[in-house]
Amino acid sequence: MKPNWLILAVLVAGCGLLSQAGCEEQAMAPRQSNSDWFEQQTWGLMTPSANTNAYKGTPRISFEKVIHDFGKIGPGTNNLCEFKFTNTGNGILRITEVGKTCGCTPFELAKTQYAPGESGTLKVRYYSDQQSGEATNQLYVYSNDEARPKVALTIKASIVAKVDYGPKKLELSLNEKNAGCPEITLVSLDSQPFTIRGFKSTADCITADYNPSIKATRFVLQPKVDIEKLKRVLHGRIEISITHPQCNKVTSLFSMLPRFKINPRSIMVHEARPQTSTIRKVQILSNYKEDFEIESVSSKKGAIKVLSQERLHNGYELELKITPPAAKGKSRVFTDVFVVNIKGAEKLEIPCSGFYAGQAVSSQTPTKDEDCPTCGPRIIGREDFLDKPGGE
Repeated sequence: MKPNWLILAVLVAGCGLLSQAGCEEQAMAPRQSNSDWFEQQTWGLMTPSANTNAYKGTPRISFEKVIHDFGKIGPGTNNLCEFKFTNTGNGILRITEVGKTCGCTPFELAKTQYAPGESGTLKVRYYSDQQSGEATNQLYVYSNDEARPKVALTIKASIVAKVDYGPKKLELSLNEKNAGCPEITLVSLDSQPFTIRGFKSTADCITADYNPSIKATRFVLQPKVDIEKLKRVLHGRIEISITHPQCNKVTSLFSMLPRFKINPRSIMVHEARPQTSTIRKVQILSNYKEDFEIESVSSKKGAIKVLSQERLHNGYELELKITPPAAKGKSRVFTDVFVVNIKGAEKLEIPCSGFYAGQAVSSQTPTKDEDCPTCGPRIIGREDFLDKPGGE
């Protein structure tokens, strides 16, 4: 019996294998009969379909020009130029950024994405400098163009003055009428008439009368100086706004020699030690060769006293004793302000600061209650300390 069952099992297994082979042969027959099967499968991985965004193409940004030359333009004028471009690639062009530079802002761009073959325009406003001469400015366009991800656009101009004026700088003096301020003249160089629409100065210390309804090619202004305001600023600028098409304003600088000169202007003590005095000399001189008298001196924190006072031909020389106070905590500096009151004139302030011995200059920032040694003097009152010149 056993051999018969064994033979039957072998026959059944053989039939099964033959049946499976026939099925596989039938399944493979269509592929073998199609000579383009490999090519179709290969391109099927690369051809874009309606349901996939895997293939994006290659964008290309092409500008008609990358340099715009305005030629001759007036100083301080507003000018507009355009840079046209086209997406010459086969993918969506995306402009990610336009890098602004001084004199080339703002810009205008209708949109940031452009289809293949689509064109756009970058509009740029160029504000010319106030000074005459050749000018070159650049701005940069960034996009997803892998070949040119950054394109530099250049703007050139020759800035030529259309309005001449003078003086360009005013040297003023305290001991002259109206501070010795001269007339200011404005002349159109291209015979283009204009009007004056504004006059302003630093701290409003200089003013001038003008009629904004008058149109002409030449103006002469008579500035008026407020001496008290001028004493507080000493130097600054005047801006005159005009309506000339190639020049919207002119600027003049002014400065005034102060009545007194302090030498040195500030006192610095290095390697200072608490309660150990240091001697310094300070000169107070008249810039106008005038006689004057020191009425009193003062020190806000009491660290400075006058040891002696010597009269010079145009001022005084003071010998000062500076006594650094005890250091507070981890403080590395001390500060004070020495004040000299001139009889019938202004109050002069001389800042004083010092670093304690053994302290690194850059190791710590002064605390809130301290003056920074590089900062200007504080305004202090006479009630804090008062010594007559020559006293200790």
